[in-house]
Amino acid sequence: MTLHPAVAAVRLGVRRVLAALPPADRRVVLVACSGGADSLALLSATVFEARSSGDRVVGVTVDHGLQEGSADQARHTVSQMSALGADETYAVTVTVSGDGQGPEAAARQARYAVLDQVADRVGAAAVLLGHTLDDQAETVLLGLTRGSGGRSVAGMRREFDRYRRPLLDVRRSQTEAACVAEGIAFWSDPHNADPRFLRSRVRMDVLPVLEQQLGPGVAETLARTADSLRVDMEALDELAAEWSARPDALQVTALGGLPTAVRRRVLRAAAVRAGAIDAELFHAHVLAVEELVTAWRGQKWIDLPGHLRARRRDGEIVFEPAAG
Repeated sequence: MTLHPAVAAVRLGVRRVLAALPPADRRVVLVACSGGADSLALLSATVFEARSSGDRVVGVTVDHGLQEGSADQARHTVSQMSALGADETYAVTVTVSGDGQGPEAAARQARYAVLDQVADRVGAAAVLLGHTLDDQAETVLLGLTRGSGGRSVAGMRREFDRYRRPLLDVRRSQTEAACVAEGIAFWSDPHNADPRFLRSRVRMDVLPVLEQQLGPGVAETLARTADSLRVDMEALDELAAEWSARPDALQVTALGGLPTAVRRRVLRAAAVRAGAIDAELFHAHVLAVEELVTAWRGQKWIDLPGHLRARRRDGEIVFEPAAG
């Protein structure tokens, strides 16, 4: 029997990721699974590829408690993960606290925190996430709307820390087709079509209009743009990280001599380390902090998200808690 092209595409993405992991006996690979088509196709492919790689597959689903019936959905997903051949499964409930963030950002933060905990517990060599090419295209468009510079337009990283995204070259339609071909019933999260969420509006309204008006292939083009920019962003980030390790990293004189792209990264990273909320630290904030170096007019301070202030003091940029 000929393998369905969509199943083959998903398996190829997983195979490449597993092959790139450091070799070890009986590695543990954690797969984050929501019960949607993307993550179920990912889990199924990982179980299949693990037969050759010798890896042990652990599936985990996270119940954010944000929808009625979410606990039932989590239990169903655990059953599906077991039926698909996962060696071990987890269902974890998290409490999503806003803390000044939007609901999507807060849920994401809670999800990654618990995934880290489970990965530590099972000794995972990697955590696989089911983001697709469509997710990447949406992320690029969202970055454009925020005006947050190349970092946002570069989209999601293919890998960071122990996390891997094997499906960034796979369309959402392919993961759905893969599930259908394998007889896997998948859940459609109503939040994905809820117009209250900006990403949902991009998914349901903006991208289809672009495809209609500009022709097919817009999502692929946006994803390629992300890949191209990501290489440049990572090179600049490395330079900024090297600079940030210097004892005089935040001295105004030293900062003033840096290329603009590197200086802004150094300042942004320093603000985040000091407690600024990463997801809410926009390009405009960084530009305002940079003016303490390049356009000093006696400004008292720059307010930053996270109850933080940036000041210029004694020839150095300092970050401190906001008064009150």
